[in-house]
Amino acid sequence: MADAWATSRALGIDLHLDPATGPGLRRGLTDALREAVRTGRLAPGTRLPSSRSLSADLGIARNTVADAYTDLVAEGWLTARQGSGTRVAEGRSTPPTATAPTRRARPRPTHDLTAGTPDLAAFPRAEWLKAARRALNTAPYDVLGYGDPRGRIELRTALATYLSRARGVRAHPERIVICSGFPQGLHLLGSVLRARGARTIAVESYGLPEHRAVLAGTGLATTPLPFDELGTDPADLTDEGAVLLTPAHQFPMGADLHRSRRAAVVDWARRTGGLILEDDYDGEFRYDRQPVGALQGLDPDHVVYLGTASKSLAPGLRLAWLVLPPALVEPVTRAKGDVDSCGVLDQLTLAEFIAHGAHDRHVRASRLRYRRRRDALVTALTERAPTVRATGIAAGLHAVLCLPPGTEASVLQAARWQGLSLFGLAHFRHDKAIAEPLDALVVGYGTPPNHAWAGALEALCRVLP
Repeated sequence: MADAWATSRALGIDLHLDPATGPGLRRGLTDALREAVRTGRLAPGTRLPSSRSLSADLGIARNTVADAYTDLVAEGWLTARQGSGTRVAEGRSTPPTATAPTRRARPRPTHDLTAGTPDLAAFPRAEWLKAARRALNTAPYDVLGYGDPRGRIELRTALATYLSRARGVRAHPERIVICSGFPQGLHLLGSVLRARGARTIAVESYGLPEHRAVLAGTGLATTPLPFDELGTDPADLTDEGAVLLTPAHQFPMGADLHRSRRAAVVDWARRTGGLILEDDYDGEFRYDRQPVGALQGLDPDHVVYLGTASKSLAPGLRLAWLVLPPALVEPVTRAKGDVDSCGVLDQLTLAEFIAHGAHDRHVRASRLRYRRRRDALVTALTERAPTVRATGIAAGLHAVLCLPPGTEASVLQAARWQGLSLFGLAHFRHDKAIAEPLDALVVGYGTPPNHAWAGALEALCRVLP
């Protein structure tokens, strides 16, 4: 009997019902099924369990289920066809009433040049699938458990080797914590800093407002540092608990931090015990210069290196990593929680992807593709908008187009009329920044898929002064 029940459960379709018990069991089951259809809980076309399976699940006679099905077919609530089973009839359900106002969907832009996203159509699906198969075929059963809150050792080991080789990071697997995206890593660091007594964190005058919001959510106030042709100036740093920088390729201005200021910010951290949070968001992509190594290599005890797969692969993977000073490993791990919150299979896949060289091959191919787009953008500006100057283009996936003073708002309005999505520089400016505002566009030339790039570039040129 137990074997028959188990077999029925294994082969059947689950359906939650709570029919009234007692002498009217057939009526109670019929009413419960009818109500499930009427209220829309069982959508039109839904296949119901066989009478044998449902009778085993509910612990009632099979004939009772069969009779209830027959009654509802006769009433038009269900349909029954040979080989198709019993299904909910079309047009009998009542959609549930909305209890909250629905938000009107924004029209999708014709062309997307927002910075911060790579060409998602170029994601290496075939290579990723190969890596996933290797990872799943060789993984022991216990990897599917809750796991180490720092993340899978396979990925931490692969990252330690890769970051040391490609970015000059002094990494060890025991000092790496895997996060579900950059915002989680930043939130963890902000929480730890706040718990240690920090009240403020210095940031760059221009940066992602979403990152400042994450830090504010941990209780930290952000104070902007000045910015000039040498990059962010750390001279104003005093007793802040930390400073958040993008030294290899300032976002969004595009400059790398001058070596004198690299030394100055490291000296500040050593002197005060403050932390440097290094956001190395697109360090792999450079075109007209030698690669700029990670700041963390100068002082691993005072610099937290934050990396992510969002630019090199795709933000939807939700994989990022922190390379921590030894003193921060335990408090950050404790702040993350008792179990690994990142997808284990994606972690194992990325580890395989890196270890077998697929990541390097993908980055090199992407670098060539994005450089061609960058060159096409510069050529188009020279020919069609000679008064507009592109800056920050030696590396990365975006460019800053400097506009005549006072024209940023009107150009953005024209872009909206063209169905072109992009941001002006004002969007990224800290509201307490001291420097005179600049009029510019931040153009993510890495965002469109290949087939849409030419159209997006043409639309951009039409709106430029």
